[in-house]
Amino acid sequence: MLLPVKRLAQRCRVSADTIRYYTQIGLLRPVRHPTTGYKLYGEKDVKRVDFIRRARHLGYTLQEIAQIFQEAERGKSPCPLVRDLIQRHIVENRKRLEEVLELQIRMEQALAQWATMPDGVPDGDSVCRLIESIENPDLLSKEKKAGARS
Repeated sequence: MLLPVKRLAQRCRVSADTIRYYTQIGLLRPVRHPTTGYKLYGEKDVKRVDFIRRARHLGYTLQEIAQIFQEAERGKSPCPLVRDLIQRHIVENRKRLEEVLELQIRMEQALAQWATMPDGVPDGDSVCRLIESIENPDLLSKEKKAGARS
């Protein structure tokens, strides 16, 4: 049974725009109705949308999902690619988590430092003394590099 865009979207619990976008970037390949020219989708497309939703839930990008589909269409197991991609994502996520944690610590330290500081009024030389009271991160980086060289 072939489905128009809206029916496929309803069945897959996504928006019609999502189906159109997946079609535009080549993740779905509908057939054309011979007389109306409407795009029609089959059971294979229902399964593809389900696969895309599952992969997106795990953090795969649409580009990566396209690569996975390409491997499968070549008759190769996409599983090694799937494992490699998720391993890369795990490493990247850990790095981002560490960076966010460092930012959180800096923000909490700044807020604690600012607790006893009075509000200031811009005077031409200063915009906000709270932010200006924080050590210059560029100077800190240069000092760390210079200390490492000596």
